[in-house]
Amino acid sequence: MIDLNGRVAIVTGAGGGLGRSHAHLLAERGARVVVNDLGDGAGTVAGEIRQAGGEALAFTGSVTDAPRMQAMADAAMDRWGRVDILVNNAGILRDKTFAKMDLDDFRLVVDVHLLGAANCTKAVWDIMRRQEYGRIVMTTSSSGLYGNFGQSNYGAAKMALVGLMQTLALEGKKYGIRVNCLAPTAATQMMEGILPAEQLDLLRPELVSPAVLALSGEDAPTRAILCAGAGSFELAHITLNEGIHLTGGAPAAEALLDRWTELADRNGDIVPEQGFDQSRLELDKAGFKAPAGAE
Repeated sequence: MIDLNGRVAIVTGAGGGLGRSHAHLLAERGARVVVNDLGDGAGTVAGEIRQAGGEALAFTGSVTDAPRMQAMADAAMDRWGRVDILVNNAGILRDKTFAKMDLDDFRLVVDVHLLGAANCTKAVWDIMRRQEYGRIVMTTSSSGLYGNFGQSNYGAAKMALVGLMQTLALEGKKYGIRVNCLAPTAATQMMEGILPAEQLDLLRPELVSPAVLALSGEDAPTRAILCAGAGSFELAHITLNEGIHLTGGAPAAEALLDRWTELADRNGDIVPEQGFDQSRLELDKAGFKAPAGAE
């Protein structure tokens, strides 16, 4: 049983949809929750949590406003003295093909999803380092992991969050901070008109929120990309295959293409521990063996 009594959680974009569901489930398990959103929804959801016997604080403001997000973290500290969990859930859509997309819409989506998550994470990072405990969930998407027609801005921002998660998990490890990504599929306002009603009914937000709870508890993993929807859960991985090594001076592009099938062979894929593992693999194939224990 995941017990969050004594823990303090911040959930962004929690005035409805997935964020509301996340906030309610964390509160049901004992967390005191800061409910963030742009408008009245934050107060409504905080009121629902209090009515159900939980503790909640509404805090309005855009995740793109770094000083406001710092003020949110400060408010949590003033009220409860710690911040243990951050769920970066806030997001928007501005879907168009890249040919028709205004770059302002590209920037806006990146600002909300990527920089918004960075703003909120920065606001709590030193708090979590000092208390040597933290759980952070970045909301990525299959649109970022695998691409989706008409979502170049959204996909770019969501994949960038995976890179942010990977690095922060490494940097936070010695401080007891665990950082993960959630790739949800849920019937939210952003999904209306995309899928038929009978499918949307199977994609209720409350069927995703257990994934957030799992990533928020004492025994949470770190550096996972957890996919969730319709009561199903999967793990996505960014892997590196064995590849090939081209000898004889400067590699020829033609030789690379000639051996593409061999290059694309995924037998023996690995999940690198860090980015430098790519260099390590490539140097090994080139005949250079790093000394034992070398970084």
